[in-house]
Amino acid sequence: MSSVTPLYEIPTHCKAGVVVNEGPDFHVEVQMVPVPKPGPDDILIRLNFTGLCASDIHLMKGDIGFPPMSKFGVRSPGHEGAGVVVKVGANVKNFRLGDRAGITPLLDTCHGCTNCWSGKETYCTHAIHSGVMSSGTYQQYIISPARYASHIPEGVPDEIAAPIMCSASTMHQSLIESGLTAGSWAVFPGGGGGVGIQGVQLAKAMGMRPIVVDAGDSKRELALRMGAEAFVDFRETADPAGEVIQIADGVGAHGVFVTAPAAYKTAISYIGDRIGGIVMCIGIPALGTMTLGADPMSFIMKNLTIRGTLVGSRRDTACALDFAKRGLLHQICEVYPINRLPEGVERLRRGEVAGRIVVNFNLEE
Repeated sequence: MSSVTPLYEIPTHCKAGVVVNEGPDFHVEVQMVPVPKPGPDDILIRLNFTGLCASDIHLMKGDIGFPPMSKFGVRSPGHEGAGVVVKVGANVKNFRLGDRAGITPLLDTCHGCTNCWSGKETYCTHAIHSGVMSSGTYQQYIISPARYASHIPEGVPDEIAAPIMCSASTMHQSLIESGLTAGSWAVFPGGGGGVGIQGVQLAKAMGMRPIVVDAGDSKRELALRMGAEAFVDFRETADPAGEVIQIADGVGAHGVFVTAPAAYKTAISYIGDRIGGIVMCIGIPALGTMTLGADPMSFIMKNLTIRGTLVGSRRDTACALDFAKRGLLHQICEVYPINRLPEGVERLRRGEVAGRIVVNFNLEE
């Protein structure tokens, strides 16, 4: 192993996907923006890849109740990036130049509140959210507090690591909190999308039996290739819930992991007659557009649980990266060059993406 410290030439400006006309009619342009300067406790990361996440669309539209990015002077969203450390602050001890590093939906937390102490750091009320309160991973050079950035292990390519920072990490937390065990039927409405397909792979790796409910041949092929035992196309099946219940031993799902907001309307139906089933709320709908519930007798007689999870913690990210290192999380992305980032955003906005789109900052067409 070489002991030579790498040297990096840091430009004054870098490429970034910038939101124009923030709100319902937003669009994204690739522009040159200033490269930020890290403070004494920060690292500067040159991102190689960023993922495009559906929550980016909500944040650019401003429809989930978060303060707008512009309130914090932020123009570039994004919260799943992978790259290399090119500058370290004077106080930084846990990263060196040349280390690989990732950015997650949380850039930092206070590390001192009850939530941070009790394993609920992602709910820290003083958290800094990437791509909302600080420039996000649509920008190639990005600053992160060294204490919160994720180390990316060797053997995990950046195009796989980037989506892990959000989608796989989030799904890992949801699967763990669901309490499902090996052999449990895990249903993923919207499982052909970027978050759901990571859940399918993780559930399979944990010994669960994934069923994906989605639509289209591309999502069917991806879901089955990534470990789903069955795929139910809701556009081709008159009774998707009935088909899922028959697959799940004729009883119903042990757990339903809702990653597509439109699926909240039917999520409980996949439980069928299963006692002790759980519905995990993951996908973020526009504020006030969805209601999830049932007659209280359903909860009483079936011991039914509905639970929500936000994003993965640092521990979830590390665990998901370890799954990838062991070959249990595979590439689920289309790779776009940086100049096609706006096109990728529009495809995501229209719901046309199977798996994930990741953008390669080092590639142009």
